[in-house]
Amino acid sequence: MLIGGLQKTTLLDFPGKVAAIVFTKGCNYRCGYCHNPELISFEQKAFMPESEIFEFLKKRRSMLDGLAITGGEPLLQPDLKDFIKRVRELGLAVKLDTNGSSPIKLKELMDEGLLEYVAMDYKYPAEKYEQIIGVKIDGNIIRQTRDIIMNSGVDYEFRVTIVEDLFSDDILKELSDELKGAKKVALQKFRPDVVYNKDFKKYKPTTQRFVERAKELFFKDCCDIVEIRG
Repeated sequence: MLIGGLQKTTLLDFPGKVAAIVFTKGCNYRCGYCHNPELISFEQKAFMPESEIFEFLKKRRSMLDGLAITGGEPLLQPDLKDFIKRVRELGLAVKLDTNGSSPIKLKELMDEGLLEYVAMDYKYPAEKYEQIIGVKIDGNIIRQTRDIIMNSGVDYEFRVTIVEDLFSDDILKELSDELKGAKKVALQKFRPDVVYNKDFKKYKPTTQRFVERAKELFFKDCCDIVEIRG
């Protein structure tokens, strides 16, 4: 795999587990508010070798419960399945972060029982996705991924990064309707300090008050668990 980095320990990114995080390189979205813009391109002079990752995991597996794989978009990596199998052979659980653009690949991993947790970034109402991700995508792909995750039996969450200037009540209502029945939704605050698209720097940081209002009015009654983060 094309690996852009490793975080050796996290208590936050894999619910209920002590985990490490692997960051893959390459993404097919160009989200204006991306906080990892250095991971978008597949190009890099030097990638972190898999051998180094597995050497670390073998040494630390007695202290780790799992590995979170994020990006970029991990499902663009052609050898992701083999990588996950090797991680699981070490006795570690695997969490996958995805942007939702590869439903068939995701379903395959789920059907083979290779994932313990999936987190999907649900950007905007499906038919309006381009306004956030900067590229064209069929909204049906987003809805298909959503349905696969919700019906998989695998633990999961949807994450919504709320940009106060772009999330009107109508947008929030559409989003809550599309995520109705979800087990868990995390509402994340937008911060303009690091972004992919400099135009997003003009938007103000999302306030706690705005996110709490969004939770109470639109998400509280449509999802089992609603968290506010960031």
